[in-house]
Amino acid sequence: MKPLMRRIFVVLISVLTLGLYVPPAHVDTEAAEKKEITDAGHLNEPSVAEDDQQILPDVLTEDEEDPFRSITEEAFARTEAKMGPRIMDKVDDELSEVIFPEMENVMVDLLSNMDEAHVPYMKITEDPAPGYGERMFNLYNGHTGEEIARFHVRRDKRPGEGYWFNFHYHLKEDGYVKHHEIGEIYWEKNTPPKWMS
Repeated sequence: MKPLMRRIFVVLISVLTLGLYVPPAHVDTEAAEKKEITDAGHLNEPSVAEDDQQILPDVLTEDEEDPFRSITEEAFARTEAKMGPRIMDKVDDELSEVIFPEMENVMVDLLSNMDEAHVPYMKITEDPAPGYGERMFNLYNGHTGEEIARFHVRRDKRPGEGYWFNFHYHLKEDGYVKHHEIGEIYWEKNTPPKWMS
């Protein structure tokens, strides 16, 4: 009697759950087109290696861009934090249109010119200098702690013009002495508020 009850139970469960399971909608609709029949009448499916050759370059491209994208996005976030909401209200458009594209070019150039093994370890410092300090962020190797570049913004007061924000960076290779220009944004004749305010 037990085997009979077991069969009945299995049949009841099958009938009750009929139609409740729906296969995923992302089934390959072109699967039939991918199969070829050889002259001998055998089914010849494309090998995994053929599929990988088509997909692999796209995946590698995305992975290679991720370190660049994440570093530049972090750099932009640190720059915005440095500027603070009061300054960002007035210079947001110019920062996005003038400074960020040039800063991105610099970051990509710096990362492209270093050993590929070090790129995944590159980090951005999280402590912009408040008040009147120039530091926005530093680019450094998180594995070794070695600084690569220092990104700064300085307030320049030009007689008869007013205040300008001068964005620049310093490199380890020249002892952080030389100013490498990124760009400038005009503020106004009135003194800008302190950074991060």
